[in-house]
Amino acid sequence: MKIKQNDPPREFEVGFGPKIVMKDCAHLELEADEQITFKTPSGGQYDVARKNWGFYATPSINGRLKRFSLRTVLVKNRLGNFFVMIVESGCEKQFDSYLEDEGLEVCGWLDDDQVLAKIDRALNTSVSAIIS
Repeated sequence: MKIKQNDPPREFEVGFGPKIVMKDCAHLELEADEQITFKTPSGGQYDVARKNWGFYATPSINGRLKRFSLRTVLVKNRLGNFFVMIVESGCEKQFDSYLEDEGLEVCGWLDDDQVLAKIDRALNTSVSAIIS
């Protein structure tokens, strides 16, 4: 793994609501089969793993993330762009405020087994229809 720290961090504004100043603190370059783990003060862990074909962008959303009290949600912005976001359990009110400020829409909480079953059925139906 190679780490390039941005000192000072590059700052830039984002958002449709109140402007948020993001700080680009570092760049990490992973080799195949390397992983980095982000940790929250409450003990949550979020892994990104590099493979020779690309990345596992998240650990299992209905397994490992859920065990670490991290909730996965699919969100759409006003431009029609989709995002997978990870919300710390107990921080849903702050997340709801962020959604409102930014004009974002929740498409579905992906840590909900019923939602995942619906997605699975829809994708399997779609694939069958395409192949037939």
